[in-house]
Amino acid sequence: MAVSRRDFIKTGVGSACTLAVGSTALAAQTAQSAPVQAHAQVADRMPEIPADKMTPEQKKAADEFLAGRGTPVFGPFVPLLRSPEVMLRAKAMGDYLRYKSVLPPALNEFAILITARHWGQGYEWATHHPIAMKAGLKPEIAQALAEGRRPQGMSADEEMIYEFSIELHQNQCVSDVTYARVLARFNEQGIIDLIGVNGYYTFLAMLLNATRTALPKGATPPLSLFPH
Repeated sequence: MAVSRRDFIKTGVGSACTLAVGSTALAAQTAQSAPVQAHAQVADRMPEIPADKMTPEQKKAADEFLAGRGTPVFGPFVPLLRSPEVMLRAKAMGDYLRYKSVLPPALNEFAILITARHWGQGYEWATHHPIAMKAGLKPEIAQALAEGRRPQGMSADEEMIYEFSIELHQNQCVSDVTYARVLARFNEQGIIDLIGVNGYYTFLAMLLNATRTALPKGATPPLSLFPH
């Protein structure tokens, strides 16, 4: 069934701005009120910086990243390396939100996927979908989210994470009822960690969308774009 822009945004997982696609294809698909399946082939605006082209500050930051993460600079940290201190501070926040949050891993990853879907961010989705599955999120919940539908069969914890994240993204605030539910379950630190993970991955999604960072090697676009 086709998802209109109004209905899609009403579910809380739509983005106000999608990546551009060919105008002819988009017009044809929109006229049929069908999800846009094709993604434009666009150049990465900030690709990897060759080692011999890095400034001393960039080289130092890249080395620190490698020492801390055990892997060279990748994904959103590639464009972030243009501002080495921002990259390292973003890494530090990500280290906490990914590995030390008080939220259980499956719920934390669920919030990340909600954010990725809201922004139509394929790199985030391609990276975190398998992590979410390994952490225990049900495939059908992720599939519904990817299709712009409210997932059915969520646990009480999943439902409150969904409601909190959707309200935050869509309404730019959180209702008293939803706030109280999350507070009672995860306390004030959980509230802050949940806001943090939504905000952090929104920042990365904005960055990845603006710089047109390529998907992980070998990945195909995991999210359909939706018509306006």
